[in-house]
Parts: sequence; structure tokens; C-alpha cells
Amino acid sequence: MKVHTSGTDGNGQGRRRGRRVTTSLAEINVVPLVDVMLVLLIIFMVTAPMLQRGLDVNLPVARRSQQLAEERVVVTVPLSFRQDRLVLLDDEAIRVEILHERIRQLMRDDPDKQAFLRADGGLTVQDWMDVMDRLKEGGVEKVGVLSKLPGER
Repeated sequence: MKVHTSGTDGNGQGRRRGRRVTTSLAEINVVPLVDVMLVLLIIFMVTAPMLQRGLDVNLPVARRSQQLAEERVVVTVPLSFRQDRLVLLDDEAIRVEILHERIRQLMRDDPDKQAFLRADGGLTVQDWMDVMDRLKEGGVEKVGVLSKLPGER
């Protein structure tokens, strides 16, 4: 608590007025802080799904494609494969030269020895064959090629 006294009036005479008692505000107003935090939370909740983006692959179109019944090993070959020789084994980017080793590790306990190839439609057949050869070296017996229906994105 602070006590203020007034010293002089306008004439320079020292006249005492009554004591004024003021209290300092020691509390922080958290309402604006909460408002800002809620706005930031909403912004992050809206933008976070937009930032998580996968690899764009333009799948070839087939009129008679079927949905996958169960989860299998999927190898994705992007259009950039010609330059960097990288493929995605499920969600992991690896060089095509070590694909057969990684497939062999994954297929060790799988009795079906089946994998799916998801390649960009702009790749050459030779690029597809390079990846399929690596899959066969890794012990895959059946390679399924994934496509999309004509109206699908």
C-alpha cells in the first residue's frame, strides 16, 4: 500500500491535502493470454493436416481395378526415380540398390511373399522392370501392380 501526499498548490504554498491511499494491481489478467492461445491452437489444428503431405504419384488408370483386402508391403516408385534412384518401401525412402535386402528382411516371416508396386504412370517400362527385379531378388514371389479407376484422384 502506498501513501501519497500532495506537496504544494499552484501558488507555491505548502498546503496539505488529505492522504490518498492507492493500491497497486498485483494480478495479471490472463483472459487475453487465453484468447491468444486458443486462436493459436485453432490455427495449428487447421494447418497441421495440410502440412503432412505424402509423395505425389500419378498412378496409371485401369478400368477393372480392385480394392486391397488386407495390408501388404507396398513399394512406391515416384517420377523422380530416374534421377535419384529412390523408392519408398511403405513410408521409408531407400535406394533401389538395397531394396532386395530390405524386402528379404520384411518377407522373412511372410508365407505369401507378396508385394505391391505403386509406380508413377510417367515412368518407362524399364524403370518398372528394374524395381521388379530387385523385388524378385529379395524373395517376392508375386508382384501386384496398383492402379486407380478412371474417375479417382
